[in-house]
Parts: sequence; structure tokens; C-alpha cells
Amino acid sequence: MIPNPTIPEVNIPEVIQNIPLQHYLILSTLLFVIGIIGVLTRRNAIVIFMSVELMLNAANLLLIAFSSYRSDPSAQVFVFFIMAVAAAEVAVGLAIIVMIYRNTRNTDIGFLNKLKW
Repeated sequence: MIPNPTIPEVNIPEVIQNIPLQHYLILSTLLFVIGIIGVLTRRNAIVIFMSVELMLNAANLLLIAFSSYRSDPSAQVFVFFIMAVAAAEVAVGLAIIVMIYRNTRNTDIGFLNKLKW
């Protein structure tokens, strides 16, 4: 086969070649759904916070999988920035949760409804 100079050669790593893209899609979807269920059903602020982080990581996993299959590093750079924003979110979110716990001695979000008035 004669190489075509207009089409870039795709170099997919061997580890990625052994696992089909559908498996990454299924795993990412499962993680995202578990995160959504955690946000919708739990009453503890820390568990809700962890569920949101799980959803972010599911999106990151999918971006990395597509990036590896296309041999395009731009999505991996995007994931790096998402992780940086998530780290900042963790710092601010945990600070808010700690302050709420100090004031109310409770992390239940149903109890926070009383703080409106």
C-alpha cells in the first residue's frame, strides 16, 4: 500500500488497540449514571460533592479515550484544564461544607433549607 501524504498516519497505542472504544463508552456512561443517581438520591453534601466529581471523571475518561483513538492530543490538554478546575472546585466546595458543618453540626442538605430565613 502506498502511503498518502494528505492523510495523517494514525498511531494508536497497543494498550488502547486491545480495548474497543465501546468499552470506554460503556464504562464512562456507567460512571456518569452512578454520579447522577448519587446527586439525585443522597442527602449528604459530601456524598453529593463526590458524585459530581465522579461525573467529571467520567467525562474526562471519555475525552481521553476519544483522544487516544484519534491520536489527537488536544482533548488531553482539555482534560488537564478540567482537572485543574475540578481541583479548585474541591478546595472551594470542601471549605463551604466545613463552614456549614461548623455552624450547624450537620451536612444534610435538607437541614440547609432552614438557613434561608
